[in-house]
Amino acid sequence: MCGIVGAAARREVAAILVEGLKRLEYRGYDSAGVAIINHQGEIGCHKRLGKVAVLDQAVTEQPLAGSLGIAHTRWATHGKPSEENAHPHLSNNEIALVHNGIIENHEQLREQLTAQGYVFVSQTDTETIVHLIHSIMKKGEDLFSAVKLAVEQLEGAFGLAVIHKNEPERIVCARSGSPLVLGLGIGENFLASDQLALRQVTDRFIYLEEGDFAVLSPDSYDIYDAQGEPVKRKLVQLTDKTKSADKGQYRHYMLKEIYEQPEVIKDTLRGRISKDKILEQAFGAQAKEIFDKTKAVQIIACGTSYHSGMVAKYLIEGIAGVPCRVEVASEFRYRKFVVQDDTLIVTISQSGETADTLAALRLAKTLGYAATMTICNVAQSSLVRESDLALMTEAGPEVGVASTKAFTTQLVALVLLTIALGKRNGLSAEKEAEMVSSLHQLPQILSEVLTLDQSIEKMSEAFADKHNALFLGRGVQWPVAMEGALKLKEISYIHAESYPAGELKHGPLALVDSEMPIVAVAPNDELLEKLKSNLEEVQARGGELFVFADNNSGFSSGDGITVIKLAPVPELIAPIVYTIPLQLLSYHVAVLKGTDVDQPRNLAKSVTVE
Repeated sequence: MCGIVGAAARREVAAILVEGLKRLEYRGYDSAGVAIINHQGEIGCHKRLGKVAVLDQAVTEQPLAGSLGIAHTRWATHGKPSEENAHPHLSNNEIALVHNGIIENHEQLREQLTAQGYVFVSQTDTETIVHLIHSIMKKGEDLFSAVKLAVEQLEGAFGLAVIHKNEPERIVCARSGSPLVLGLGIGENFLASDQLALRQVTDRFIYLEEGDFAVLSPDSYDIYDAQGEPVKRKLVQLTDKTKSADKGQYRHYMLKEIYEQPEVIKDTLRGRISKDKILEQAFGAQAKEIFDKTKAVQIIACGTSYHSGMVAKYLIEGIAGVPCRVEVASEFRYRKFVVQDDTLIVTISQSGETADTLAALRLAKTLGYAATMTICNVAQSSLVRESDLALMTEAGPEVGVASTKAFTTQLVALVLLTIALGKRNGLSAEKEAEMVSSLHQLPQILSEVLTLDQSIEKMSEAFADKHNALFLGRGVQWPVAMEGALKLKEISYIHAESYPAGELKHGPLALVDSEMPIVAVAPNDELLEKLKSNLEEVQARGGELFVFADNNSGFSSGDGITVIKLAPVPELIAPIVYTIPLQLLSYHVAVLKGTDVDQPRNLAKSVTVE
């Protein structure tokens, strides 16, 4: 969650770079820096601990003149927040570099470069890259060739921007697993990790693709693919209407946000996984130390975030082998409990300002828990500032009060946490690679699930005159059913409850009749046959079933049962996949009933009071 800005122009660029950082501060704010090649051909650099405003003051008091530069706002992964660890990083005062992402083999590179005589002044993985490029240039390569050769030695995820004092009109950038966008002007060109940083200077953008390199000057830009061959990428012109907060082609924000899930999940994974492993430094500079000593997890959350925590309990205990408790924040605050040694507190919140969750975190910090971590969508929020570790979901703005993409990105983050803890408790490299492969497949799988929208819309007609509904699941799918019921009651005002299907005989079966639709999620897992038996009890009592089922589950539509089939998916990601149809069902039922989908009565997006 760092931010990059670069500018190659015929005018002074310091103010442009700092303004770009301000617009990226949501990505991280523990330190910031700027490097500019001045009119004498030397690199001037300011780095400051804290928010961009502190850097802005430094640039105002000690101006950096020049028309080519790069800048960065940092969210620490390697090394604590400090001026030494802030970007840009320099090598021999000749090269400056900014970097988003994580370099997995930085320790080996550091050893090699130290043996060559390079002196490291930071704890970061980034400094290895700038010294590596410098070492290659000493052999006679130009900046572009040196960057390309250096990238071939890097393992991990990165977005890079590099300048050299001997090439004062060129910025070289590279993208692998971390986004970069070019912004085009007249007599000036720009780059950033998000077009938001450049909207004050241009409306024309080119999004680099995976493996791309680019060379920018004030009057030109060139793009190359991973093999170094020149390529063309699509030019996109944005207008004021091209904003994430605009509904666009969608009738409601909620529907738009449902459809954004493949992309935002891709964004959440970007820079956090490589080809076959997770990059756990993305959790923060202290992640290894904290995870090494974690023997138990306590999750605290409210509402939808509580449901994501319930899913995580199954994953963390079942895969990582670590005890995990989940509690509603408002209950956690008001009861006596026993603190297990070496327990990691994990708070989950879309806004990071949820009053009960924030208060629970503050209470927990007084009770002897080993460390604190938050999973959150807002970098500047109180939960993020007050936790030892933070993993940002990349859901982007979520306008609809009923959470959709925030929930699924939380689940992705919790899968990453599960794998990180599991590696310390017997999870093999082969199993990790299998799980990471499932995560790589996830965005495409969700895109395919969204093609079921019309079928789900037709199914929703059966709910239009109903006043109650029951949602069922087994195992890890029970919290998914909980979330499905919450969505339906939030936006359609139909009374909906969820139960583990095995509990039917212990009470809920008394409610089943032809007026009580029963929704079930049925992946092809080890509990499928148990679930089938439970659903047969529903049919025997005249209940109408609506089942989202794996193609190979053996379910088919018939009298009293409507089945929508999903392709088989890896078990790890099934809770995320089966969430999407339940969101669509709730949405279409609410539209049929004529409720205010995006702003349901009596509810607020962020609950900042108890």
